[in-house]
Amino acid sequence: MEEKIMKKMTKAAVLVMAAAMMTAVPVSAEDTLTFGTNPEFPPFEYVTAEGVIDTYDGIDMAIAKKIAEDNGMTAAVENMEFDSLLVALQNGQVDAVIAGMTVTDERKEAVDFSTPYYTATQVMIVKEDSDIAKAEDMADKKICVIQGYTGQVCVDEMGYEYESFKKGTEAVMELVNGKCDVVVIDSATAQQYVSDNEGLKIVEDADAFGAEEYAIAVQKGNTELLDKINASIEKMLEDGTISELAAEYAEVEAE
Repeated sequence: MEEKIMKKMTKAAVLVMAAAMMTAVPVSAEDTLTFGTNPEFPPFEYVTAEGVIDTYDGIDMAIAKKIAEDNGMTAAVENMEFDSLLVALQNGQVDAVIAGMTVTDERKEAVDFSTPYYTATQVMIVKEDSDIAKAEDMADKKICVIQGYTGQVCVDEMGYEYESFKKGTEAVMELVNGKCDVVVIDSATAQQYVSDNEGLKIVEDADAFGAEEYAIAVQKGNTELLDKINASIEKMLEDGTISELAAEYAEVEAE
């Protein structure tokens, strides 16, 4: 009797496990293209109620989804700190990194970059009544930057002291609340923050801040994936998709 009960229980357990596997079959690794990002950089990547990839939205997320679709794959996103992205890529935690990441010689030593898909520059966000008109005016001001971003590198090279934050929203709120005088950040993201917060303006200084290019990072030597990404990016650049996305998301406010 006990043996029959045990057999029934074992059979039932197997059926339950089989049913669970059938109702929650994961997409195979071969069918998924996982991108690492830091969704604190609107309009390129941010979290919203319903994004193009789960709760992730923005120019970069739309590009990532299109790249995956072009290659018959499903895009997935891993959310992490900006400074951890390339380490995660090198460790194989993600397949690629798309995070408004600027191509630099230092980064090129660690990873391979795709064809650049966007050109930006650094700008300064200040209060509307600020006397900061050019980069050198920041000399005696309290400066905020985002940790690991190009703005931090630029300010560091200028020799100015600064306070760094992990999130752009945190740095901008320091400015809004009068706790700092200026935030140095990428131009497209600066426009988003200024439109979201009254009393702020953008100050440009072409002599101090040069143009920079955003690209997608992959592991060194992963030419197969790089070729697929490049083919998709070049197609989107040629047919105007990326320009359309930039215009579309410039009008969207991150929640």
